[in-house]
Amino acid sequence: MDLRLPGLRGLPARPRRMLTAVAAFVVLAGAGTWTAVADDDAPPVHRADRVMSMGEGVRLDTSYFTAGPEGRRPAVLLAHGFGGSKADVRAQAEDLARDGYAVLTWSARGFGSSTGKIGLNDPEGEVADVSRLLDWLAEQPQVRLDGRGDPRVGIAGASYGGAVALLAAGHDDRVDAIAPAITYWDLSEALFPNGVFKKLWAGIFVNSGGGCDQFQERLCRMYQRVAASGTPDEAAVDLLRQRSPQAVGDRIDVPTLLMQGQSDSLFPLGQADAAAQAIRDNGAPVDVDWIAGGHDGGDLETDRLNARVEAWFDRHLKGDQGVGTGPAFRISRTGGVDSTDGRARLRGASADTYPGLASGRTAVLLTGDEQSFDNPAGASPPAVSALPGLGGSGGLAQLSSLGVGVSLDFPGQYAAFTSAPVGEDLRITGSPTVTVRVRSTGEDAVLFAKVYDVGPDGTGQVLPAQLVAPVRVAGAGTGQNVTLTLPAIDHEVEKGHRLRLVLAATDLGYASPAAPATYTVSLKSDLAVPTAPGVTTAAAPLPAWVWWLPLTGAVIALALLLTARRRTSGPAPDPALADVPLQITGLSKRYAGSTDRYAVRELSFRVEQGQVLGLLGPNGAGKTTTLRMLMGLIRPDEGEIRVFGRAVRPGAPVLSRVGAFVEGAGFLPHLSGRENLELYWRATGRPPEDAHLDEALRIAGLGDALARAVRTYSQGMRQRLAIAQAMLGLPDLLILDEPTNGLDPPQIREMREVMIRYAGAGRTVIVSSHLLAEVEQSCTHLVVMDRGRLVQAGPVGEIVGSGDTLLVGTGAPVEEPVVDKIAALPGVASAVRTDEGLLIRLDTAGTAPRLIAELVRLEVPVASVGPHRRLEDAFLTLIGGSA
Repeated sequence: MDLRLPGLRGLPARPRRMLTAVAAFVVLAGAGTWTAVADDDAPPVHRADRVMSMGEGVRLDTSYFTAGPEGRRPAVLLAHGFGGSKADVRAQAEDLARDGYAVLTWSARGFGSSTGKIGLNDPEGEVADVSRLLDWLAEQPQVRLDGRGDPRVGIAGASYGGAVALLAAGHDDRVDAIAPAITYWDLSEALFPNGVFKKLWAGIFVNSGGGCDQFQERLCRMYQRVAASGTPDEAAVDLLRQRSPQAVGDRIDVPTLLMQGQSDSLFPLGQADAAAQAIRDNGAPVDVDWIAGGHDGGDLETDRLNARVEAWFDRHLKGDQGVGTGPAFRISRTGGVDSTDGRARLRGASADTYPGLASGRTAVLLTGDEQSFDNPAGASPPAVSALPGLGGSGGLAQLSSLGVGVSLDFPGQYAAFTSAPVGEDLRITGSPTVTVRVRSTGEDAVLFAKVYDVGPDGTGQVLPAQLVAPVRVAGAGTGQNVTLTLPAIDHEVEKGHRLRLVLAATDLGYASPAAPATYTVSLKSDLAVPTAPGVTTAAAPLPAWVWWLPLTGAVIALALLLTARRRTSGPAPDPALADVPLQITGLSKRYAGSTDRYAVRELSFRVEQGQVLGLLGPNGAGKTTTLRMLMGLIRPDEGEIRVFGRAVRPGAPVLSRVGAFVEGAGFLPHLSGRENLELYWRATGRPPEDAHLDEALRIAGLGDALARAVRTYSQGMRQRLAIAQAMLGLPDLLILDEPTNGLDPPQIREMREVMIRYAGAGRTVIVSSHLLAEVEQSCTHLVVMDRGRLVQAGPVGEIVGSGDTLLVGTGAPVEEPVVDKIAALPGVASAVRTDEGLLIRLDTAGTAPRLIAELVRLEVPVASVGPHRRLEDAFLTLIGGSA
């Protein structure tokens, strides 16, 4: 199971994905190769990849990102997810680099390509690595220094990576600001809350790390001991506390942005509350943000959080006092469902100060006599609250916020105490508390406390955020009064609803005593509910169409009046190209606001009838920009596009002969797949029989799903429906951008056959794809682009098997400096290392005999020489390995 944060960037929202991020480390020595990383709308980012030796056999895989002009700038360390690697935070690193930071990412010990044992943020392991990392940053010419050996630096990370940000700030005074997310303050309290073993999450943690053997030996022994007994011992608690931020909490005194998840049974909101109180007591500024998602799923609000992290560092690392960092306290609240896509709508609530978890307590009277219930033998069957890590992209907590209950308590295994209906809407923000008396037929008792929101008719109960509070009551055999602190939540109880306190004997996620026992409980106080009166919710905005529809109509009408004459006087058709599906001549498109930086530059190629053309190139090559210009979605700065001899521009009539699937398609979510296609075709005004609907639906392969509402479709199903829509009417020119995304292998094979048949009937297909094996099997011709320019165009066989590209087999790996020397030889256009040896492309002056002689002179162990036969090899050779 993957515990990565798909980005706090990428907190990546994906089903069955949990967000954690792993500890930070460091770099001592090594050399890397600068690589340009860019998209179509941003300056290039330089990345240096290095494998660093940490001593004692530990080697770490790192990447260092910079962009923009020369000069010193603050640095940022980004920690990745538990079970992941440095690649998980690459996109966020590139964004921060473009914003003027030097950014270092790395794969933690035991993850990715790095070696070593997982230490759970061992102060002598992962945390010490961060200090060495700071040493390395202080030596880089791009990094701003506050003093000798002291870089200006911030650390961001999620979950496990957030904890190492906190720990590093406590252990190393050179850390200047941190932005930890969905993380822990006390790992012992997170995994052993109130003395109860959180067995399901602990097992997920160990398995996602690759098994117990991948952890330090003492950690593995501790886990096996606690898992076998079901009860955490003092040594286990001490071990986890030593590796928790709370151990150095009195030394963390840097600006801290804490982002914690409401949908999180692993690290609930109370962990961030403890961190906020401790760091504020040290005199440091602290902002707290409760996000909608968490380890149990839900909306991770990746874009918003990344922007807030960047602003936090702009203020506290760059010293830009004009940057707004957001409110001191913010909550994301669910405000119903968006009718267009079925997703929960979010609204922000905020306050000028962080209220904590006990602000504005209101007493709610609970009723119910003393009750007895059983802890069953073997603690089975267990009650169900959260399903750790299986909340999906929506998250069970998101469902509970929408009034959908998914919890389960077994009769005879719990006690319940219920309030009267509330007289007005009640917003709970924080941790409710209640005192009860507990007596057990055994020595101890383990209880799971939770507060349900119950509908007016007594049914439809919902457990807010799917959270429970476990507690071990020692000495319960003689009876004990216990004050229970319920999980922190943000939940609105509507007028007429009731609150129900449930004390259960079991829970799926936790270890309960295996011996049967009977528990007896009674109320000793009211339920104290925090309301945080200083937190106000932003007003719901009016639907966008209320203001933009009239304005848009007026703008469109004016544009039509002003451009009608220009449209009618466009370039005349070229009769010589009337049968040519596409000809592009001298096409150029600059980046927005730039006069000398191009997304596409001087691009020219021609596509004939019956061809299946593959448009290839690495990220940032300009492929999507080219397709958007071809579709008339954006205008080129220079050059011309002609489809069947007619110039393409926005709204050009010739575009009716083009079918396209570029950057996804929009569908009405409440209509079925079939209804969406029928409605789309009716909008064209063409006869129904011209749609060839059945043929398009066979391509989609959606089966019975065609009768379901599109809002229930997976991403793959939407992809197939969009491809079917593009093929309606069997257009003469079909353009497909990444058509196989979301398709399974049989559907990919069917799509390949469809494209071949489609072109075989005299039509033309242009496909942009990263699946080079599929392109090689389905395309007849290729256009290869790199950095906006044409690299090569021609038949697939000619490019793949061209005599100017040779595969040189070597008996041993060729070192990178030697490869660079080969690439610089006369007659050599490029040289790239492969598993088999070298791929070398010759220019017009190069010959194979001369190349072999030069290789022998350079002492390259030549075992074989011949033309290569794979598109992947040809592609890498053509772009010089920059993909």
